[in-house]
This record gives sequence, C-alpha cells and structure tokens, in this order.
Amino acid sequence: MKGALRKRSLTIAGHATSLSLEPAFWQALEETAAARRISLAALVSEIDRGRSGTLASAARLFVLATLKASAATR
Repeated sequence: MKGALRKRSLTIAGHATSLSLEPAFWQALEETAAARRISLAALVSEIDRGRSGTLASAARLFVLATLKASAATR
C-alpha cells in the first residue's frame, strides 16, 4: 500500500527513537534536510525541540508548514 507507514530509527537529543510516517512525509523531510545541508536526524531533532504533541504529528505539521511557506514565495 502506497500510503502505509514506514518506521525509521533515529538518534535525536542523544537517544534512540523511532518514528513512523508515510513515505511522502519521509521524502519531504529528506528533501528539506538536504536543502538545509543537515542530516535527517538533525532536522528531526529541531522538530522534536519545538513540538507540543507527538513527534509524528509534529513532523507532519512541519512538512505542511514548509510546503505552505514554499508555495507562498512562488
């Protein structure tokens, strides 16, 4: 199934964690990290520091905000 969750293990804030997201969200996060020239783990660490809900929800909201900001500048 194309929208099925994919689980990845990352080390953020010095501890191992796992994050389950749909492939489209992983792709958007990877592209954002590459554009910023930082690792995926570093980007997820930034998201983790500013979150108020679950990490998965925060990652999805981050992707949405990034895409909206990009669309607004076009």
